[in-house]
Amino acid sequence: MKKRQKFAKMRLKSVICAFLLTLSLLFVGLDWSQAATPNAAKHYTELELPPLPEVKLPAYEKFRLKNGMTVYLLPDRELPLITGTAMIRTGERLEPGDRTGLAKLVGTVMRTGGTKKHTGDELNQLLEQRAASVETSMNESMGTASFQSLTEDIDTVLGLFAEILREPVFAEDKLELAKTQEKGQITRRNDNPDAIARREFRKLIYGKNSPYARTTEIATIDKISRDDLIKFYQQYYYPNNMILGVTGDFEPAKMKNLIQAKFADWRPTPKPIKPQLPPVSQANLGGVFFVDQPQLTQSNILIGHLGGQFNSPDYPALDVMTSVLNGFGGRLFNELRSRQGLAYSVYGVWSPRHDYPGLFIAGGQTRSDATVQFIQALKAEIKRLQTEPVSDRELKLAKESTLNSFVFNFENPLQVLTRIMRYAYFGYPEDFLFRYREKVETTTAADIQTVAKKYLKPDNLVTLVVGNQTAIKPPLTQIANQVTPIDVTIPGIKPPTS
Repeated sequence: MKKRQKFAKMRLKSVICAFLLTLSLLFVGLDWSQAATPNAAKHYTELELPPLPEVKLPAYEKFRLKNGMTVYLLPDRELPLITGTAMIRTGERLEPGDRTGLAKLVGTVMRTGGTKKHTGDELNQLLEQRAASVETSMNESMGTASFQSLTEDIDTVLGLFAEILREPVFAEDKLELAKTQEKGQITRRNDNPDAIARREFRKLIYGKNSPYARTTEIATIDKISRDDLIKFYQQYYYPNNMILGVTGDFEPAKMKNLIQAKFADWRPTPKPIKPQLPPVSQANLGGVFFVDQPQLTQSNILIGHLGGQFNSPDYPALDVMTSVLNGFGGRLFNELRSRQGLAYSVYGVWSPRHDYPGLFIAGGQTRSDATVQFIQALKAEIKRLQTEPVSDRELKLAKESTLNSFVFNFENPLQVLTRIMRYAYFGYPEDFLFRYREKVETTTAADIQTVAKKYLKPDNLVTLVVGNQTAIKPPLTQIANQVTPIDVTIPGIKPPTS
């Protein structure tokens, strides 16, 4: 803890010194006579900005251990810190449907449940003494594990990291604690209307039993045992099913030897599992659906349909199309927010995924009595993308917005390395992001209208409203003959009595 405090004080002192130096330079170099001149300011359209800086991938090393583990090393000497991330080919979508929540519990209890050498509490103490961390988790398409350590403690911390990956015991008491915490989250899942809308919308698009939409229930949590966690772990956690990346303050040769020492004797599986990804199709081709929440004073609205993947050749143009819709100066902002005054927040996004179809999703929040008008206006703007070409000004603004945000993909070495690893994990080319940028630069107004006609399906738009039924005037039946109610009652939880 003392080391951590000392390091924090050093960082704070350096930041303050840098700030004071910058401030002094500003005061020395400021021409007060020009600053006081009322005609000195220019309109933003008159500003001449330098071209965007060229972005290049930093030099990194890639190698493979004899047991099949792929390793990436990217030195960064700015701070005396070392950070590592592992990606394991697994995910929530591979768990049995009747045990939804199993993969998440594996990701949690792998860390909290301890190892053959140390309990979870002992791991906490060892790491806290060194101002270090090791975390594990699981999302829908991968398992992850990460560590952060001061340079001087890397031998110990990397050893604990390897221990957690290789020898978790999934202690029964920590599993029960994690299950109790998960049940607590289930009981609170209807507290937030945004969360209700996102959860139920995915069910409407992918189907309620799809691994991309199904929800953890108390019944599925109760079925999960320690043996289930061990079995799931044994299916997927082995070195030739994992990518490890390390960045920070180290000598590559020494780090390579250290990784060899911690992982080289981890036995690979002779028959790696190649799981079949679940098929994806749109469950509802259109329709209006409603979740009644009488306590709300506004409606949360989502409209959309099944989308696509990042590796589509049309993704760059679709991303520019998203910029035409969104942000200050975008069509949705100008029309629904500024001109009609229907919403403070409104958006429309083509949101792909790496290896399965994502979503086209638009929405926002509006007052209850403007719900129908908001939906009609939002659908009209989606349709207008197909019928009205974007103007030169819209195209310029959308492309600049997209390209200017490109540099934020390379803010720090860890972010860069994680992206490289993610592309390797999903089988994308290393320069995928640069190819994307080149295609954005050449996107035309005609391209945007072409992809809008090809990929946007107005007849397949699913509409979901989470709101107060009695306050929505005119009613939703004005835009659909049938409005399907959705029951969000939580199975196994008694509703409160008035």
